Amino acid sequence: MKKILLGLAFLGLMTQLNAQQMVNKEFVSTVGRAEEEVTPDIIYIDVTLKEFYENGNTKKKAAIDKLEKDLFDSATKAGVKKEDFTIQNIWSYNVPDKKKKDTDILLSRQYRIKVTNLNNLDQLLDGVDKAGIQSTYISEYDYSKKKELEKSLKTKAVLDAKANAQILAEAAGQKIGKAIVLSETPQQIIFGVQPMMRNAMYKGAMAEAADSAAGNGLDLNIRPMKVTSEISASFELL
Repeated sequence: MKKILLGLAFLGLMTQLNAQQMVNKEFVSTVGRAEEEVTPDIIYIDVTLKEFYENGNTKKKAAIDKLEKDLFDSATKAGVKKEDFTIQNIWSYNVPDKKKKDTDILLSRQYRIKVTNLNNLDQLLDGVDKAGIQSTYISEYDYSKKKELEKSLKTKAVLDAKANAQILAEAAGQKIGKAIVLSETPQQIIFGVQPMMRNAMYKGAMAEAADSAAGNGLDLNIRPMKVTSEISASFELL
């Protein structure tokens, strides 16, 4: 027990001494920044399907399971992996039947589809009855090499902070030594345009975009996203 207490006391003393040394040292503080624009190559599309009566016949319902299978088949045909097709939400709503004085329940489901092959967007809803599509919209953009990009930007931000510190030190007739403190501001990702809500007619827009892509390469009017890294740094002065 005494050994533990002595160890803690020694650790506290060393921490205090290090803190005192930090206070006594002359240092320069600055901020380094790095940013880069990249075009998202992953799109998350949310599709909501709803049950409906075929030709207004209340005895002939287009079931949600059938609509779901049609959407899944179209998505996989367009190159979507099974694990990239997920259910997001489920709803139900009542439909009164005045003739029968009864109420029927129609189901609605929302799906999220991760699309990486942007040239096949026109196929995504091909096999689904338009009457069963309640809404479609782009819910999120992403970039497949974001981790590598973040690492690269952090390195550049630290180097930028060091260069800025060197400029300040030289102006004062001094040089900088090792880094004393490094702290990171949460990275920022800014899109050129926010995802827009679409209705069922978005299918036509996707088809037009895909046709454009087929003729002119990958050009789906996806605005780039700007990723920014900011590092605060303090360097000792020599």
